[in-house]
Amino acid sequence: MESGLGALRVLLVDDNQHMRAIVATILKGVGIREVREARDGAEGLQALREWPADIAIIDFRMEPIDGVEFTRMVRNSPDSKNPYLPIIMMTGFADRPRVCEARDAGVTELVVKPVTARSIIDRLTAVVFHARPFVRTDDYFGPRRRGIDDVAPTPAPSSDAVALQA
Repeated sequence: MESGLGALRVLLVDDNQHMRAIVATILKGVGIREVREARDGAEGLQALREWPADIAIIDFRMEPIDGVEFTRMVRNSPDSKNPYLPIIMMTGFADRPRVCEARDAGVTELVVKPVTARSIIDRLTAVVFHARPFVRTDDYFGPRRRGIDDVAPTPAPSSDAVALQA
């Protein structure tokens, strides 16, 4: 299958070997040949120090470093080689608190397990061909969060307007 994704280097981080095998097969099926696997977030961070991945696909729940902490470290650690790395997070749970936690850590895209070839390809296409700009606020660095960072801030009222309200 020709997808235009073949030159990508993908870091695949999941503590479940079977899930890594499924996702690696999907990636190879769309022409991606360079896939490096890691069993947890700590191993994934070490791999990023040694190998320049273009995209990371990570699991949400892992020990000792889970996907959320992995993402925060990639985005904010002073020794991060690529804080702009697109990160696709896989999770078996799509409840609102978990989705918000991933989003606020700086995850680029989320895919719910069980994954399908289409869901993985759609997320890869989104991060490669429709990348969202990155934003930095006092407490966040990562891709623009839909519904949060794309809302124009309300300007602070001028001192005249404050005086009129008093």
